[in-house]
Amino acid sequence: MYARFFKRFFDFSLSLIALIVLSPVLLILTILGAIAMNGNPFFTQKRPGKIDKKTGKEKIFKLIKFRSMSNKKDKNGNLLPDEVRLNKYGRILRSTSLDELPELINILKGDMSIVGPRPLLVQYIDRYSPEQRQRHNVRPGLTGLAQVNGRNAITWEEKFALDVSYVRSISLIQDIKIILATVKAVFNRSGITSASSATMEEFMG
Repeated sequence: MYARFFKRFFDFSLSLIALIVLSPVLLILTILGAIAMNGNPFFTQKRPGKIDKKTGKEKIFKLIKFRSMSNKKDKNGNLLPDEVRLNKYGRILRSTSLDELPELINILKGDMSIVGPRPLLVQYIDRYSPEQRQRHNVRPGLTGLAQVNGRNAITWEEKFALDVSYVRSISLIQDIKIILATVKAVFNRSGITSASSATMEEFMG
């Protein structure tokens, strides 16, 4: 009942309120980001959303975040490694999760939910096992079970297992617990990087 009828209502209402309340913060970060990144403060990228029951394929939407990495390139025009492009301003954004705030717009539009599996890269779709792909049976989330249980510090297999577990047991109580745990994780700044990368290694299947 909650997943089918009420979850979307809560997502729309809470994201709208959050956008209004946080509008001064969003404006300030937009200005600071434009300065720190020497241009466009926003990062957009196509991500897979919920599987459409009619087509059997994921809805592809454009995720929007605050840019945390510069576009610095080497002499051959190739982007430099993440750890080089992730400047001090970007590290602050990521450690406080402020870079995720523009995703409230995605939630308002219906591309995402407040709680759900994080939207990953489009090219990962063909690399999932049938069970792992079940994470796309619901809208992707701003935060999720994997984010409050290690985030980028756990393996892909552990992350997907948590995602599928969430999909199979969605409830209002669980969503509230995840939101509260997310607030705690943000303040603790835990799980932001993996053991060997500034972000998270590519999932190869």
